[in-house]
Amino acid sequence: MRCPYCGSENSRVIDSRHSEDNNSIRRRRQCDDCSKRFTTYEKIETEPLSVIKKDKTRQMYDRSKIKAGIVQSCHKLPISMGQIDQLVDEIENKIYNLGQREVESSVIGGIVMDKLKELNEVAYVRFAAIYREFKDVNTFMSELKKLLK
Repeated sequence: MRCPYCGSENSRVIDSRHSEDNNSIRRRRQCDDCSKRFTTYEKIETEPLSVIKKDKTRQMYDRSKIKAGIVQSCHKLPISMGQIDQLVDEIENKIYNLGQREVESSVIGGIVMDKLKELNEVAYVRFAAIYREFKDVNTFMSELKKLLK
């Protein structure tokens, strides 16, 4: 592993821990040349996943797009980045557990909305407003009524 400070490839592992989701390992390392410490993460490599968009085009799955949408939905709400990362991990696990190499964006959006509903109702409504492309107030109100039930 290359040191991010001096570029040396001589480093040693000081500490290893499994992440909470058991999908990655956090390693604390120390550079043998400059003695600085840094953290690396090892994650299980999964098969490539394609997302089928609404217009039937395909894109490679990108975790950062899900995270960006959730971060935007949680803006100015009492939700930490740790909670968001955990939510994205849960969503990603659910997507990969479907066992498909191609997943429609509507399925992913539904999973995100279900998880956001559990986390915070305001974040859920914000995400739904963009994801479902509410055209008018009546559509928005019908979604709110579903949430209140």
